[in-house]
Amino acid sequence: MSTRPRATGPAAEPSAAVPAPSPRDAAWLEAYAEHLTHERNRSPRTVSAYRADLRHLAAHVGPGQDVFAEVDVEDLRGWLAAMAHAGLARTTLARRVAAVRTFMAWLRREGLRHDDPALRLRSPRPDSSLPHVLQDLQTRRLLDWAEARVAEAEEGDDAVARAVALRDAAVLELLYATGARVAEVVALDRDDVDLERRVATLTGKGDRQRTVPFGGPAARAVHLWSSAGRPALLTGESGPALFLGARGGRLGVRQVRAVVDRGLEALGDTAARGPHTLRHTAATHLLDGGADLRTVQELLGHSSLRTTQVYTHVSIDRLREGYRQAHPRA
Repeated sequence: MSTRPRATGPAAEPSAAVPAPSPRDAAWLEAYAEHLTHERNRSPRTVSAYRADLRHLAAHVGPGQDVFAEVDVEDLRGWLAAMAHAGLARTTLARRVAAVRTFMAWLRREGLRHDDPALRLRSPRPDSSLPHVLQDLQTRRLLDWAEARVAEAEEGDDAVARAVALRDAAVLELLYATGARVAEVVALDRDDVDLERRVATLTGKGDRQRTVPFGGPAARAVHLWSSAGRPALLTGESGPALFLGARGGRLGVRQVRAVVDRGLEALGDTAARGPHTLRHTAATHLLDGGADLRTVQELLGHSSLRTTQVYTHVSIDRLREGYRQAHPRA
């Protein structure tokens, strides 16, 4: 067991600056990042998150010291306790536990440690709150809002404004039609979408590809954007990107989030925010409409059926609420 004094409190504050790890710890982190990238095929975003989590651990346990060779389970528990006290969400704590577990297991396999202190580390239970889901009427109103913006833009002479409105309508339709993650939609190239067959090839986590269908409204919206909107924003920097920003580059996740948030706020009767709302909504509406859980899992690109099962709880809650409102002896 380490004889180092136990660090507490300040290093776990979410807003605190994280000191650089020791040279040896930094070298181990880089080697682990290479392992995640090239052997485990993890996305750059996942690798960056794991690296940040492990740097946070090193800074909390022993700033400037060689931590990873000596850290023990009590150090790890103290780190989690300090983060919980600082108010970090359980999902964040669970991700950091996962980062430490995989890292410590890798250190042992590489012969850099003879033990694995993370084996005795318990992951916090996830929050029991269910995702925000739009009702059918709310979804139609959101998509109608996007179409109204297109109609309004068409009355003016600003070609860029019209193109942006067409793009936003197509993005909203495609997010809801496919249940895709926002990063998957903005990463689409023109050849990834087949409007005749009404299918899109999405690249998800771990660079796993899947082909998902979409309906007529989304196909029409994407066609209008491609034929009447995209040419107005096209520049030499656009490349094959399907959706473009106002300056001609590939559309970004933050831009889509801003559009979705404006639309949801315009509804006036939901606290839901963010593009993931449309993913949750699509999954729940599919299950409500009779789709089986495996089909929804494939459409969403979940590697585990357990992740998809949260939407069955959402659907049951919706069913229960409808029963309470409609049945005379509810």
